[in-house]
Amino acid sequence: MAGLESMIVEEKPQPPKLVDREKTCPLLLRVFCSTGRHHSANEYAYGKVPSNELQIYTWMDATLRELTTLVRDVNPETRRKGTYFDFAVVYPDRGSSFRMREIGVTCSGQKGADDSKTLAQAKFTIGDFMDINITPPNRMPPPRRQRPY
Repeated sequence: MAGLESMIVEEKPQPPKLVDREKTCPLLLRVFCSTGRHHSANEYAYGKVPSNELQIYTWMDATLRELTTLVRDVNPETRRKGTYFDFAVVYPDRGSSFRMREIGVTCSGQKGADDSKTLAQAKFTIGDFMDINITPPNRMPPPRRQRPY
């Protein structure tokens, strides 16, 4: 055992897969926006969803900044500089209940750390919902939860 050496193995993050948007069929992203708070996970239970659905056809390489722009295109009140968009993925749990996981925050008119995060990097699965808490610029931005990693 005298000849054994220890090695440090570094894991390099995988580069995001590039999607050829000309050849790849887009997915339907069902988005639910609310002002000041996220919808409750209970609002998605038993086959029900909140009433204010926005349907977006996009790809897994779509960034949170790209989704912010698409939401701003259809909601004129969200176009003001300083509006925060807090993104969460809503996914099915055991039975007919759902869970919610926050994936990032963007801000109109400002660059942020989560702007370039893609749906794939956020571990979005086709069939999940997107819940967006929109905070107008005259209110406090959404509090950030400490990430467990």
